[in-house]
Amino acid sequence: MSLPPLVEPAAELTVDEVRRYSRHLIIPDVAMDGQKRLKNAKVLCVGAGGLGSPALMYLAAAGVGTLGIVEFDTVDESNLQRQIIHGQSDIGRPKAESAANSIREINPLVNVVIHNVALDNDNVFEIFGQYDLIVDGTDNFATRYLVNDAAVLLGKPYVWGSIYRFDGQASVFWAEHGPCYRCLYPEPPPPGMVPSCAEGGVLGVLCASIGSIQVTETIKLLTGIGEPLVGRLMVYDALEMSYRQVKVRKDPNCALCGENPTVTGLIDYDDFCGAVSAEAQEAAHGSTITALELRDMLASEKPPYLVDVREPAEYEIVSIPGSVLIPKGEILNGSALAGLPQDRQIVLHCKSGVRSAEALAALKAAGFKDSVHVQGGVLAWINTVDPSLPTY
Repeated sequence: MSLPPLVEPAAELTVDEVRRYSRHLIIPDVAMDGQKRLKNAKVLCVGAGGLGSPALMYLAAAGVGTLGIVEFDTVDESNLQRQIIHGQSDIGRPKAESAANSIREINPLVNVVIHNVALDNDNVFEIFGQYDLIVDGTDNFATRYLVNDAAVLLGKPYVWGSIYRFDGQASVFWAEHGPCYRCLYPEPPPPGMVPSCAEGGVLGVLCASIGSIQVTETIKLLTGIGEPLVGRLMVYDALEMSYRQVKVRKDPNCALCGENPTVTGLIDYDDFCGAVSAEAQEAAHGSTITALELRDMLASEKPPYLVDVREPAEYEIVSIPGSVLIPKGEILNGSALAGLPQDRQIVLHCKSGVRSAEALAALKAAGFKDSVHVQGGVLAWINTVDPSLPTY
């Protein structure tokens, strides 16, 4: 469905702006009126990472007058494979500042506002209230639900995107005209069910594919052209090079935007999404060791049976000497249990400690009561025991 323009046009374009945006101005559907609306628009991008990078760069190039960036992380070398708004010299810098510098280089006419903070219940209304539209470039479920709920409660549209390995999704959520994110995903997936990009990986260029869709939808909403992805989910498969659409209807029973909402304000999103299941937390209580303790155990007369529960591709990158690879899924489905020794203590580890905690719960339930897992995983081993090993 077509929607009216989200913002009013600015009074005029300068000679420099006409020259810069001339390729927009000669498109009849955009023209002077549409470009003036872009100039007058205020857009916030949540995150300056994989999706935020192309989104911010193309929003700046398009002439969006005010661009806000809310991001608290710093640039890491592993980001550079996909987060193209940052460069080698930015490693260690706050992402928000690095992104702002790149934006100013792309288009000095854009007003950049930096929010170098973690988005949370205490600041989301104040930050969102300054903008016309939100672009969601987050990579975790807790923040996605926070963004959705705040946008719905403030009556603001937001453009959502998601990426994983070779697959991407995008949509526009605007409760006044269609569904919200909770209509599509009423509940978050069980903890540990959906790996993050840090655990499962992502094809770098996929960020550009989905990020460019988000920018396209943003421009359409701001200028009132075309038919935005309200009520439609775009699904992209990079390996098949295919796009398909899924209709998403407003759920009358939605907890937030339905006829009888049960969510009338912000909630505890970490508790709602749960990074680690209750079973894993219980299993890890009193059964967690440090990387330094693991080092000492491996050097003892009776070393433990060390199990790496990551995926084979991760194991090829780096591994703790003496570890045996058994992916978490094989422990959870029980197929690996028969091959585990009964006469040695089993120590589990993953990349950071989340997956190993989930596997630990399954092991304890199967009778391996003295099993433990390593807090911080292989990253902790690298940081405290052997810094010569590569990280990822």
